[in-house]
Amino acid sequence: MPDSRTGRPPVQRAVRRPAPSRPSRDNPVRQLYARVNRAWDRPLTAYYLILGGSLLITVLGLVMVYSASQITALQMSLPGSYFFRKQLLAAAIGTGLLLAASRMPVKLHRALAYPILAAAVFLMALVQVPGIGVAVNGNQNWIALGGSFQIQPSEFGKLALVLWGADLIARKQDKKLLTQWKHMLVPLVPVAFMLLGLIMLGGDMGTAIILSAILFGLLWLAGAPTRLFVGVLSFAGVIGVFLIKSSENRMARLQCLGATEPQAGPVDCWQAVHGIYALASGGIFGSGLGASVEKWGQLPEAHTDFIFAVTGEELGLAGTLSVLALFAALGYAGIRVAGRTEDPFVRYAAGGVTTWITAQAVINIGAVLGLLPIAGVPLPLFSYGGSALLPTMFAIGLLIAFARNEPAARAALSMRQPRFGRKRAGGAGSGREPRRWNTMRRRASAARSSGER
Repeated sequence: MPDSRTGRPPVQRAVRRPAPSRPSRDNPVRQLYARVNRAWDRPLTAYYLILGGSLLITVLGLVMVYSASQITALQMSLPGSYFFRKQLLAAAIGTGLLLAASRMPVKLHRALAYPILAAAVFLMALVQVPGIGVAVNGNQNWIALGGSFQIQPSEFGKLALVLWGADLIARKQDKKLLTQWKHMLVPLVPVAFMLLGLIMLGGDMGTAIILSAILFGLLWLAGAPTRLFVGVLSFAGVIGVFLIKSSENRMARLQCLGATEPQAGPVDCWQAVHGIYALASGGIFGSGLGASVEKWGQLPEAHTDFIFAVTGEELGLAGTLSVLALFAALGYAGIRVAGRTEDPFVRYAAGGVTTWITAQAVINIGAVLGLLPIAGVPLPLFSYGGSALLPTMFAIGLLIAFARNEPAARAALSMRQPRFGRKRAGGAGSGREPRRWNTMRRRASAARSSGER
């Protein structure tokens, strides 16, 4: 190698190493997956899923109640918007309950457990008093409030069992008593059986099934051993079989599973078959909002228990899958809240509410699809009925309060919602400069975690 002009040996330059390979930007699928994964792991995901999912279900339910109940109202010589206006009033009251429950501290929720249980038991016993209780469709589970307004106390029994059961199990866990089977069962199971007995006195098998699902959900969350869980489930199954065989109406509903044509005789399966007809005639995108044919007297209870069938006929497969997706998101968010908390009461209450709403949705939709017997339970937040809507919206408020109570969610909400302070008194003549707004965003440190926006 020739010498340089200065007479010094040439400097040996380091060999350039190839730059490390960067992640390819040409793969949009991986980028989309990474973005969705980051968004899904944010601390406010459960909060927004519960709030947005419940709001969408309620609003869509109001629309479908108005569409499905018009013909029934006109056949009863009532205005076409009669049932819609009553449901809208219940939704307005329920929104107030939801907001109140979402702002309550956990201690206040626990303090309300015993008063709500006592009020529910009193009202459920009052239903059986002659002259006070009212029978609807063969089930005496209603109390007349005057005029056309009635209340079904058994719906509030679900909320009472969730709050009281969660508080009871949480206190026993704090005292480390759940390792003994008698403390796990007593008094939870006897009180639940008392509520079931009051419900079955009125003949409401559907609500009794939902209450049993809540009981099993609380026992499972409490860590009940398999043999104990199987024993309680077997005992409940034996009672269920006896109650079904002792009623011709319940046996008829069981015989209509999978029916595709009305049958002659005492078991005609009219409602189950026309529910399938409504879903089948909807196609992919439906016949259009308000264009249902089955609601013109062919499908009984079109705006209550079988509103999902009218939804399938008018909005098609796209509409029904949207409703299923909203309930699935709501169930996932409830499980996520129950799984990420350190508070035992929050875990049991969130799990109980999630079990309640999910089980009721599965039973209602399964009956409409012909996969389960018709139990006579409404679709949560969707079907017509103020007695079912009010406690359900309060339970949704519980989930929102629990989702807001997570430490990461509280920090994220405090940065998203700045709280303004007061300006310092003084103007141009005071010689003092006006004080800047004292916001949480200015006081927050510049460094934020990647998931909190």
